[in-house]
Amino acid sequence: MKRTIAALLILIVLLGMTTVLATGSTADPLISRSYLEGAFQSALKADIDRTLTRAADDAISRLDKAYIDYLGYDFAPSFTPITLFSGDVLTLPSGSSYILISGEASISIATGIVLDIATGAAAESGSRLTQYRRYFCVEETSASITFSTEATGHVDGYFHVVTAADKPPVSELPFIDVPVNAWYYNAVRFVYESELFRGTSNTTFSPAASMTRAMFVTVLHRLEGLPEVEAEGGFSDVADPNAYYYTAVAWASSNEIVNGYGGGIFLPDRVINREEMATIMYRYARYNNHDISFNSIRFNTFIDRADVSAYAADPFRWGLTWNIVGGVNGRLLPQNVASRAEVAQTIFNYCENLLP
Repeated sequence: MKRTIAALLILIVLLGMTTVLATGSTADPLISRSYLEGAFQSALKADIDRTLTRAADDAISRLDKAYIDYLGYDFAPSFTPITLFSGDVLTLPSGSSYILISGEASISIATGIVLDIATGAAAESGSRLTQYRRYFCVEETSASITFSTEATGHVDGYFHVVTAADKPPVSELPFIDVPVNAWYYNAVRFVYESELFRGTSNTTFSPAASMTRAMFVTVLHRLEGLPEVEAEGGFSDVADPNAYYYTAVAWASSNEIVNGYGGGIFLPDRVINREEMATIMYRYARYNNHDISFNSIRFNTFIDRADVSAYAADPFRWGLTWNIVGGVNGRLLPQNVASRAEVAQTIFNYCENLLP
């Protein structure tokens, strides 16, 4: 009987253990075989998948960024010989190196640090390279090496070469505010070299600045060759013969290039607007017996043509027909002040299209 009872107790204990092993406790998965083999295993796998996916995405993003950053660069998988010439520029991004073998060159560092591997010190921007030393660009570095003589060397990693022939042309003007790619560059160069315009300083032209009526007439007087005139201008506000514009205004007035305003005044210091500029150019062309015929085809395309004063309508039609004047984004803007750049372009267009 005792044996039977003992066997029953052992059986009950074994059944209890089987239940625990079969169902387990979600609060403590370490003692649950089903949890280890079921839900916990799936959760662990999902965490691993997320981690690996995120790491892969990050790696791909870094590769994409590197590709974008170095787009247009060449790549040297190991130290590769390269010969460069005076005026050439070698650009190096992060991770790239250069060793100068012969010739002379200096380094310019836009961002980051360039290490001289031989000394372990950072190279100074503007310093000359020492031959047979390796210059290495650390992370987030952009540097360029400019060669003053023909030079040989070795490059490693990404690099880009700009030869002297590839560089944008250097301005032949002394003005720092007239870039070579400006729409008015050729016009400014023409009026400056023809001594029609002067700069507002030794180094500035001030293309966006306005121009007075006296200045504009003075430019035309210079274009005409500075002719002398005996008659006076007839304007009460142009009475000083020592004024720089006195002879120019007298010449323009006596030849009906300018009429002035009512009351016998010229207003020399008033800024000239676009329709006045077109009108004076039209009268100047007539004075020189140039063709002043026109049509209205281009004029009628401008949405603000009704804003043009009656006296300036034909001059605008003429200027547009002969490409002397132009519009601004589909508008004539007749009352807008004419900038120095616009006046220079108008004078340039007149000489290009009407003078022999």
